[in-house]
Amino acid sequence: MGDPAGIGPEVAVKAFSDAAIYNSCRPLIVGDAGVIADAVRFCGLDLGVRPVKSAGEAAFLPGQIDVYDLANVDIAKLQKGEISAMAGDVAFRTVVETIRLAMAGEIDGTVTGPVNKESLHMAGHLFSGHTEIYAHYTGTKKYAMLLVEDDLRVIHVSTHVSLREACDLVKKERILETIELMHQACVQLGIASPRIAVAGLNPHAGDGGLFGWEEKTEIIPAIEEAVSRGYRVTGPVPADTLFPKAKGGSFDGCVAMYHDQGHIPFKMVGFTWDSQTGKMKSVKGVNVTLGLPIIRTSVDHGTAMEIAGKGIASPDAMLLAIDYAVRLFKNRIDVTPHL
Repeated sequence: MGDPAGIGPEVAVKAFSDAAIYNSCRPLIVGDAGVIADAVRFCGLDLGVRPVKSAGEAAFLPGQIDVYDLANVDIAKLQKGEISAMAGDVAFRTVVETIRLAMAGEIDGTVTGPVNKESLHMAGHLFSGHTEIYAHYTGTKKYAMLLVEDDLRVIHVSTHVSLREACDLVKKERILETIELMHQACVQLGIASPRIAVAGLNPHAGDGGLFGWEEKTEIIPAIEEAVSRGYRVTGPVPADTLFPKAKGGSFDGCVAMYHDQGHIPFKMVGFTWDSQTGKMKSVKGVNVTLGLPIIRTSVDHGTAMEIAGKGIASPDAMLLAIDYAVRLFKNRIDVTPHL
C-alpha cells in the first residue's frame, strides 16, 4: 500500500475498484486494513474491505478488497499528508513483508505504492528507496531500474547516487550488465529481438574525445562486447537524439547512464501537468526492478503528500503497474544476470 500517510492506499483502492483487474490476476493488498478502509471511505467507493492473515484466505472477489492485514497503524494518530517516523516505519515493514511473501512463493509478483524517503530515514531505515530495499532483502547484487511508458523503455546504469559518483560508475562491466537486463526485460514484455540504444555520458556522446573520454574507454567497448554476444545494440548515441528517436519507434529499449538522463525524457512522456489547476492531470509510467529473483513493478510517482487524503489522486500508474506485473509473470524467464 506504500506510505500510509501518502496517496498509496488511495490509488490502490481505486485500482481495485476496477473489476477488470480480477480477470487478469488475483489481487491482494499488503498493509493495514484500517488504512485501506479509510481510503475507501474518503474516496467514496462502494467497496468492502476483508482482512486476511494469509494469501490463501483471500476470496479475490470484485467489490471486496482482500487485505493481508499487518494491523500496524494507529488510525487515530495517522496524519495524512505528513512526513513521520511512524509512517516511514509502517511503509518499510510493509515492503519487507511483501518481499518475504514473494520469496516464499506465497504470491507471484509484487506491485508497490510510493514511499517517502524522508519518512523512511526518520524511522531509521536508511535506504534510498524501494529498489535498494528489494535488492538488500533478496540478496541481489546486480540490478537496475527500468521505466516503461507505452513504447518508451529506459534502463539506468546508475540511479540514486550523486552526479559525480554516477560519472565514476560508467564502467564497461556495468554497462554490459545493464544491456543484458534491458534485453531480458524486452523479451519478457513480448519483444523477441529487441533493438537497444545506449546513450553517451557526455554532450554529443563525447564528440570523438573532445568532451570526455568515457565513451571511448568504457561505453564503446561495452557495446562492442554486447554485439559480439548477439545483442542488437547501437551507440553511443547522444542523449538528446536518442530519446526522440526512441519515442518515434526506432528503438525498443534505451540505456541511460544516470538517473536524470533517463527520468527527464520519460516523465516528459508520461506526466501531464495542468497549469490551470497547478496539479498533475495524469501520471503514467511504470518502474520495474530488473535482476531480482521476484517480480517487482511500481508506480513511478511519489507520495504526493500535498493531496493525500483528498480522494483526487489518479490510479492510472497503479493500474499500469499491475498490468506489467501480470505480463512479466506470464512471460517470465530467468532474469538473473549471467555476465
